[in-house]
Amino acid sequence: MGGEVYGRLPDGRTARLLTLSAGGVEVDTTNYGGIITSVRVPDRAGNVGDIVLGLDSLDDYLRPHPYFGAIVGRYANRITGGRFFLDGVEYQLARNDGANSLHGGIIGFDKVLWDAEATGDRLVLSYLSRDGEEGYPGNLRAKITYILSKKGELRIIYEAETDAPTVLNLTNHSYFNLACKGDVLGHELTLDAESFTPAGAGLIPTGEISGVAGTPMDFRRPTRIGAHIDSTYDQLTLGGGYDCNWVVDGEAGRMRRAAIVRDPSSGRYIEVHTTQPGIQFYTGNFLDGTLRGKGRVYARRSGLCLETQHYPDSPNKPSFPSTMLQPGVRFKEETVFKFYVE
Repeated sequence: MGGEVYGRLPDGRTARLLTLSAGGVEVDTTNYGGIITSVRVPDRAGNVGDIVLGLDSLDDYLRPHPYFGAIVGRYANRITGGRFFLDGVEYQLARNDGANSLHGGIIGFDKVLWDAEATGDRLVLSYLSRDGEEGYPGNLRAKITYILSKKGELRIIYEAETDAPTVLNLTNHSYFNLACKGDVLGHELTLDAESFTPAGAGLIPTGEISGVAGTPMDFRRPTRIGAHIDSTYDQLTLGGGYDCNWVVDGEAGRMRRAAIVRDPSSGRYIEVHTTQPGIQFYTGNFLDGTLRGKGRVYARRSGLCLETQHYPDSPNKPSFPSTMLQPGVRFKEETVFKFYVE
């Protein structure tokens, strides 16, 4: 397995911390939850900083936290009422977000110990999610591969197979702050998305797809994140800031650019490329200063997420791209985070 001992779970099993290093970038990951605990990159002056929010120990990650750096599944994002129908059968999931299911339920992929193998430039995590786990059907074998290239690009490959029809939506939930301090309102964001999926109560998509033109959801050109975040636009008041799914331009299933985020103060920026159809942009609206790590207090909007994904609540929205996975079909999606400095 490699790596160093990171800590022990309550049942005595050992979690490990594994490091990938290439192209001037270092990425630390623990096989508990597949959590990326640290991403260290230089700024324009050559000073190395940790650009992801995170906690200080495994014990801290075992306590409630907002999915810092974790792999989330079986179904990333929300499913209304925590239920869906598949082949005429109703499945009731764990409800952990009011009446809804969020990020896989009470014990989702972010809270399990993955098998890990580290070889050279890559870390491979695997997990067998048993039939009925958190209410989902089918025995699902999931594999997550982290690859750090010589260019300092982090590739995440999501793969899975099932022995019975099920639904699946996987992402990584890292919170970025390219300045390594303060809030992210001064970061500049570009989203390659002409449309988004508006949400209603509980941040559940209505099923519509709306254009971004003329709204605060328009990031087709570089825009400071704080420019419109406190406007009275309904999609911003619902979540207390940005917390919505954008429809990535281009053909889903093909790798294309989805986003660029840039911090003018440090010169750091990230390009996000993905095969996934959507990307959830979230501005840490529910961070409230009660969590701290790495010598920082995580206040509201101190980090941002760019979660490549299928759309929220797709199992209940026939017009959305399907998230059904059938036996004999291999699920595969990829996302690349390209780290640069200018």
